[in-house]
Amino acid sequence: MSDRTLAFLEKFKGDFEKMKTSAPEMVKGFGGLFQSIMKDGALKTKEKELVALGIAVAQRCEPCINLHVQKCLGAGNSPAEILEAASVAVMMQGGPAYTHIPVVIEALEALAPKT
Repeated sequence: MSDRTLAFLEKFKGDFEKMKTSAPEMVKGFGGLFQSIMKDGALKTKEKELVALGIAVAQRCEPCINLHVQKCLGAGNSPAEILEAASVAVMMQGGPAYTHIPVVIEALEALAPKT
């Protein structure tokens, strides 16, 4: 099942390149906002990525879930921390978020280092 996550991430690379060519100002604007907000500040990037993942789960955005699980791992979050943040989204959002936890698990299976 985690092949779906890896396929999405690979396809997104190509999609991102197309966006950079087709809508460079949008990519530049969003990229600048992302970089300025997601760097360490009062909250560390590690914490900000958990917030972003929780919102992605609450919004039921599978592409965002995949991308932010990847970014959470890259920022140093453990699979347990990631699942706990996703669980907070379920508590706040209820059933619709609950049904997207398998997407988080699938992304972790594809992206987390095997121990």
